[in-house]
Amino acid sequence: MYRSLLGGWLCCLPVLFTAACTIPSEPGSSAPPPAHVLPADARALAYGRTTGEVIQNPELRDKVRALFGTDWTPASQGRGQLASGAAAYFEKGGPLRMVQIAGSDYIAVTGCVPSACQTLRVLLLIREGGSQIFARLDDGGFSHYYAYGSGGNQAAAAPPIVDSGLRALKSVGDPYPSAGL
Repeated sequence: MYRSLLGGWLCCLPVLFTAACTIPSEPGSSAPPPAHVLPADARALAYGRTTGEVIQNPELRDKVRALFGTDWTPASQGRGQLASGAAAYFEKGGPLRMVQIAGSDYIAVTGCVPSACQTLRVLLLIREGGSQIFARLDDGGFSHYYAYGSGGNQAAAAPPIVDSGLRALKSVGDPYPSAGL
């Protein structure tokens, strides 16, 4: 009898360990929001025709710098955590596109550090009207997420929104500038 009870408990150990190692989803988390690329139209050019023009647009310039905060300038200047600073990720821009994520339209702005376009990239999503801005900055294997705007928990909203937008853009081709341009 003792031996069969011990054998029964030993058989249950893998189940107990598996249950103990499962990490539950965060409360309120769900599937990534649906996203798709919209046909090209004039809305994509609302703030400029190039990545540089969009970043320097008077309506967005201060918002974009506030979005990245101290990461805007290089870490060598005693601020931020990015060696080259977020501004460098916009030196080489990709095509401006429109993407719809969870029913909201965003201007998608991509860029990269010219000397490392494959690993140092940025995706900036500007919600129509410019009230909300989200970004994903890929820093050599690490992704940093940024959010600007009012309403709700913007920081928590950034990763699923930006990642859904990036997946939609990648579904129609590489959204980032190529190293050869």
